Amino acid sequence: MIGPASGRASLHHGKPYSPVTTVPRRPPADVIVPKVALDSISLSYKTTSGERLLALDNISLEVKAGEFLCIVGPSGCGKSTLLHLIAGLHPQTSGNVFVDGTPVNGPGTDRILIFQELGLFPWLTVGGNIEFGMKMKNIGKAEREEKVQYYLRLVHLSKFRDSYIHQLSGGMRQRVALARALATDPDVLLMDEPFAALDAQTRDLLHDELERIWAETGRTIIFVTHNVREAVRLGDRVALLTFRPGQVKQEFPVNLPRPRHMEQPDVARTAGTILDCLRTEINKSLEAEYADEKNR
Repeated sequence: MIGPASGRASLHHGKPYSPVTTVPRRPPADVIVPKVALDSISLSYKTTSGERLLALDNISLEVKAGEFLCIVGPSGCGKSTLLHLIAGLHPQTSGNVFVDGTPVNGPGTDRILIFQELGLFPWLTVGGNIEFGMKMKNIGKAEREEKVQYYLRLVHLSKFRDSYIHQLSGGMRQRVALARALATDPDVLLMDEPFAALDAQTRDLLHDELERIWAETGRTIIFVTHNVREAVRLGDRVALLTFRPGQVKQEFPVNLPRPRHMEQPDVARTAGTILDCLRTEINKSLEAEYADEKNR
């Protein structure tokens, strides 16, 4: 990111003073501040044995407004932890997280984290779940009603407004969670393996839904997944993390036309390239797991 350049008059010992003053230049008008920026993020914590474990190490990453970034990596590399730091749910050990150039110092309604477990309230109806966050923000009843109707239509659940969560399929619950998150008007959606527990057919349908909603709302999405094809199917860019400590090993732009499908040859080829790079990190993860078992 380009910073403002400061011009200063030179002083040369023994030469006459020059009355000309150099005025500091303003930053170019086309400099764009990233929606989310990670600046040298590291995180360590104490294990139950009393040792310090370095989970994330010197991660720097920028995400543009409206971008769909997918993050992949082996188990234990810190993908979910990284989302928690962006959400402000946990402080990093060093470095800074910025949203629109402002440091993140805690949770905020400009960032919403959707967990795999969803966290829907079983005692509330679908409409009640979608309305809940807006009530917490003290949004008026008329505006809440308008937004509930809008987001129910957006996720194709208008007929299920008065249904309870236990009456819905897994895919429908995912759509309720997405509608509830969107209803609070966040700038950034943080999604932690939201489709991992779904069958392939439901997952493919929700890929289409998520892509449509992303295109219509213009939200910035950071999406964590173990499925490399899913990352290529959805993302504008894929960031690959190393095994612990998690670092950005490589970034892969996905320049394939949309809409995409998991079975497309070009999606499979791109995913294969990323998977070749990921395989080394998976092997490190397995070696560490086997070593731990031997030491028990």
